[in-house]
Amino acid sequence: MTSTIEQHTVLPPSATEPDARRELRRLDEFMIATSPAHQAKLVGPDGSEVALPEQVYDVLRDVVKAMSQGFAINVAPLNAVLTTQQAADMLNVSRPTLVKLLESGEIPFEKPGRHRRVLLSDLLDYRARSRAERQGILDELTASASRDGSDDIVDGFVQTR
Repeated sequence: MTSTIEQHTVLPPSATEPDARRELRRLDEFMIATSPAHQAKLVGPDGSEVALPEQVYDVLRDVVKAMSQGFAINVAPLNAVLTTQQAADMLNVSRPTLVKLLESGEIPFEKPGRHRRVLLSDLLDYRARSRAERQGILDELTASASRDGSDDIVDGFVQTR
């Protein structure tokens, strides 16, 4: 038996559901307070138990936290291979910008036919490298400003201490 996984959005409980909102907040507090020393388990309505992989528990914790703060959750499967538009959307850049990153070799891609395809793992690697590079540049600028004293200047005014 196969099932199709489709994208769907789950809304947090509304203000007219105070009990559900309270239970969600209680679950969030529970998940924050208890760091699983052992593998978490899911208990079914009939009392049967199954171990939860760490990745599933982490996702569940993120979902509970977001919904307890009033955010809706969008559940969507991500293919291991993305179109250029899907990849651009994940990076929050335009498709032409993504294509330039592909063509420059910043992100590997495959072109089995007429269209470029990007592996999700390669896209996530690029995003992590890019963030680390930006953080390094920011750290360098901060250190440089501290060394030359320009961190005391804000909007053209010298701060006095």
